[in-house]
Amino acid sequence: MDEKLIESLSPNERKILPYLKENIDEICRQSKLDKTSVLRALEYLENKKLITLSKERKKTVELGVNGALYRKKELPERRLLNLLNEKRILKLDEAQRQSGLSTEEFKASIGALKKKALIEIKNEKLVLTGSGDEISRKTLEELFIEMLPMEYHLLSPEQLYSLKSLEKRKDIVQIREEELISINITKLGEEIIKSNRGVGDLIEGVTPKLLERESAWRGKKFRRYDVTSPLPSINGGKRHFVNQATDYMRKIWTQMGFQEMSGDIMQSSFWVFDALFTAQDHPVREMQDTFFINKKVELSDRKIVKAVKEAHEKGIGGSKGWGYEWSEEEAKKLVLRTHTTALSAHTLANLDKKNIPAKFFAVGKCFRNETVDWSHGFEFNQTEGIVVAPNLNFRNLLGYLQEFFRKMGFEKVRFRPSYFAYTEPSVEIDVWHPEKKIWFELGGAGILRPEVVIPLFGENITVLAWGPGDRTVMDYYGIKNYREMYENNLNKLRKIKFWTK
Repeated sequence: MDEKLIESLSPNERKILPYLKENIDEICRQSKLDKTSVLRALEYLENKKLITLSKERKKTVELGVNGALYRKKELPERRLLNLLNEKRILKLDEAQRQSGLSTEEFKASIGALKKKALIEIKNEKLVLTGSGDEISRKTLEELFIEMLPMEYHLLSPEQLYSLKSLEKRKDIVQIREEELISINITKLGEEIIKSNRGVGDLIEGVTPKLLERESAWRGKKFRRYDVTSPLPSINGGKRHFVNQATDYMRKIWTQMGFQEMSGDIMQSSFWVFDALFTAQDHPVREMQDTFFINKKVELSDRKIVKAVKEAHEKGIGGSKGWGYEWSEEEAKKLVLRTHTTALSAHTLANLDKKNIPAKFFAVGKCFRNETVDWSHGFEFNQTEGIVVAPNLNFRNLLGYLQEFFRKMGFEKVRFRPSYFAYTEPSVEIDVWHPEKKIWFELGGAGILRPEVVIPLFGENITVLAWGPGDRTVMDYYGIKNYREMYENNLNKLRKIKFWTK
């Protein structure tokens, strides 16, 4: 018998040792330990080669809250069918009222019965078309509900069809997954269990109280500790990786002498669109692209409002404008900002001419009414920048961008001509990915048009502007699905690397 091994067993390991032939719940009951303590003790025993653990995932199909109710009161479509069996024809509103179904249940029932060709809708009326045998015969869904719970792997093709049909409806069925753990006792484990020898009280640790009295420890045994046994990893607290990246961006801009801009994520359409010379009939101002808030705000700076109106209607600084009648009511609509360039517009409007040349940046959340998929999200971070000074040129703009992306870790940067509503000339920014051997786009930049600068600043001065998005962060962390940027998966967040550029 390995005395050292016996003396290394923790109190919890010794407690569960006599009950290893039982299941987990019985071990908990007999040892008077909670399940977490029992599972941890089992892992320690496995590390010491006393047992082996085999794990199997089990899926069980069970009734949901509504499913339990419907098993007693029948499915909504059965209740509607019973009503129609009496009346044969009913107006839609009358059928819902007499059946006592909610609007959601009524719609689901009509869909289910039409799918089985038991009813038709004619002239806003429900018409029963099924025969007596079809009406009295129980549906597959009804039979399936009566048989639950069932193990998923035992379902027949017909039952799987019923499951998929019922899963589309709220809380009728649910799939519960659990992990089944089997304990297999090794030969060494059998020997230790058969020996059934106590080792006496072992001292678990050295404490000040223990050291105060020599009689408390002299002649007694300390529990042995196996310093080679694997232990659960300890994860210290850290900032979310997206916040680490945005902090680094802030560091770059401040090192380059920029001041940070800040502002509300809710802005008027005036600052998000109109002040940036975006026409009021432009597609980006439609509800499928922008989140509108059901509220309007007053536009306080009448001088700027008048100048922006003139820029849109007639043009300004040699421009012809958009040539339409500008609506102040449209500009009052409140939106979740679609870009941080709205902050640049505010900053330019409030900038004292005595303080130029000036450089500003922002890193913040933006929102677009996008369908969430692997490459799109409805929220993202944008890093915004403007430089305001006379006699700046396009090469100055490219120099700032090249320096920023070099500090972000991209040595090769290229620029392509492009078009944006509020900059001219405009460029798209691409960086070279050395591993994938491709160029990929990171955002746009340009020089603000006079139609933007003159109404806000009062005169035409060169303003360099840019606004790359989240793709630098996705590339650094190897994220291929945009959803991973903002999901709260603790296991992934603990394992993801620190931003160390």
